Amino acid sequence: MKITFLGTGTSQGVPVIACDCNTCLSADVKDKRLRTSVLLESDETTLVIDAGPDFRQQMLREHVTKLDAILLTHEHKDHISGLDDVRAFNYKSKDAIDIYSEERVQKVLKKEYSYVFSEYQYPGIPKMRLNPIPEQGFNVMNMQITPVRVFHYRLPVYGFRIGSFAYITDANYIPEESKEKLYGVKYLVINALRKEKHISHFSLREALDIIKEISPKKAFITHISHQMGLHSEVTKELPTGVMLAYDGLSITCED
Repeated sequence: MKITFLGTGTSQGVPVIACDCNTCLSADVKDKRLRTSVLLESDETTLVIDAGPDFRQQMLREHVTKLDAILLTHEHKDHISGLDDVRAFNYKSKDAIDIYSEERVQKVLKKEYSYVFSEYQYPGIPKMRLNPIPEQGFNVMNMQITPVRVFHYRLPVYGFRIGSFAYITDANYIPEESKEKLYGVKYLVINALRKEKHISHFSLREALDIIKEISPKKAFITHISHQMGLHSEVTKELPTGVMLAYDGLSITCED
């Protein structure tokens, strides 16, 4: 399975309007981060986790021509506000896009995209087919997906494990029963907003502690704000096997 980081940033991150910090002014492309999202591709299946406001730009940049489903971690705008642009994939597939989310998130989608789910279907609107996320896991074509419950301060959100790969974003707490689902992964993606402690996101130190506990072969930090500092400098501080992810980074996950 091929993993491509579509975006590794946050709405609190780069570029910040009128910010003159070193990160925002950096010429290094690894410091230019779109909102956090990831693309998963197998021989048969193409999935995206989260579709924020940069979704269209990310799809164009990575030349994505086929999309089977979108998994949503939670309902915050930086994770759902690009869904209108699934209409291009509707046009090509002649079918609705499957959206997997929990019931609370579906209620938000029906409100935010009321024109999609209204009784009167205006011509040309995007087509979305809402699917629940069963706690015990589910399949999207040839991908077996295990939801992993984590917490974004007090908000329950979902991470996902697919084979040897696991993805956790927008979290600052992982219950013990959820950690049990992560043990044995070879590739772990986890959020770290900055070095300082934050009310709803892991700090870099906290993320590194989780990585040490789960002990994957490789780990990648995502959902990075400009407060983290320069990619080139933070990289020097990371232990072996851990790296800051960056937009466009692709890895191959082997079982």
